[in-house]
Amino acid sequence: MTILTTNAALQAFCATLSDCPYITVDTEFMREKTYFAKLCLLQISGPDRDAAAVDVLAGEEDLDLSPVWALFANPNIVKVFHAARQDLEIIYQLSGALPTPLFDTQIAAMVCGYGDQVGYESLVNDICKAKADKSSQFTDWTHRPLSQKQISYALNDVIFLKTIYEELKARLDRKGRNDWVLEETENLLDPGLYQFPPEDAWKRLKLRSPKPRDLAVLKELAAWREMESQKKDVPRGRILKDETLLDLTYQKPRTESELARIRGVSADMAKGKFGKLVLDAIARGLAIPDTSCPIATTRDPLPQRLTPALEMLKMLLRIQASEHDVAPRLIADSETLENYVRDPKSTPSLTQGWRSEIFGSEAILMMSGETALGLVNGKIQKIKIKN
Repeated sequence: MTILTTNAALQAFCATLSDCPYITVDTEFMREKTYFAKLCLLQISGPDRDAAAVDVLAGEEDLDLSPVWALFANPNIVKVFHAARQDLEIIYQLSGALPTPLFDTQIAAMVCGYGDQVGYESLVNDICKAKADKSSQFTDWTHRPLSQKQISYALNDVIFLKTIYEELKARLDRKGRNDWVLEETENLLDPGLYQFPPEDAWKRLKLRSPKPRDLAVLKELAAWREMESQKKDVPRGRILKDETLLDLTYQKPRTESELARIRGVSADMAKGKFGKLVLDAIARGLAIPDTSCPIATTRDPLPQRLTPALEMLKMLLRIQASEHDVAPRLIADSETLENYVRDPKSTPSLTQGWRSEIFGSEAILMMSGETALGLVNGKIQKIKIKN
């Protein structure tokens, strides 16, 4: 088992990977007590190289991860992850860049017919014919020294990932679907996914029957909490719990005494610096002109006349997904199908690229009345309508 704890060892290891066609990557992190995920271990392996774990918390010396970032930026090396979203968030926060080219085995597995959001453990069982030991999954990765069991668990993730990648890549080659995976992984390389601007923090909170003034106050309170959380690197709930923030939005206290009556805010909190900051945020929200207050986006229920078409589209999606051995959710979710029924032009993702090949073109035929669905020998099938 290789654990890298010095800059010299890290540089030497990364140098050995510089000519690899691909590397497999995984991370172990903690974020229960912080706003930003705290990287504890970074595991990497090449196709024919021993896996190594970069111990960023070892304490021997401050590790300079720039050799890793250079490896991730190498356009000749494919970076292989499973369910990469959280790993990419950590990498982006630390390096300011995202690893390219990228291959996500969860996406690839969905393209190869493994179902929606297939888990890593299932792929290990099916492809590697092994059982993934997940007993260390929820251990404290900040504690040192790491146990041999923890290290073995961490390294196995990138060791098994090599076999999974090579098998899925071979299947994609046979099916001619590499472009499908590339198209989907491109969506993960949008830096906006890993940025959390405070001014947008209010959008993740839901108000009952929101009014523009309520939303203005909520926006200011949520932005203040987000900035405090980021500055202190603590979870949002450590600054102010969601339910308390929403209560403040509804009640809009103007004074310390009014603030102290809010559930979750003590008298001492209301009188101190915390109370002043909260009241200032509320005051900013109340001072926003009526014409500048946010407006909740509402959506009318789907007209009853369109419901049959939506149900037929859902059935068509299942048929096409089964026929092409692709996870249905990778093609479209319920919201996308509803948008298509309302206005086909609103969902270009279904009428372009690989989705158009296996679903969008068939949806057009069905919506135009050129095909129908019917029972043939007890099985639902597409039926071409004769003109």
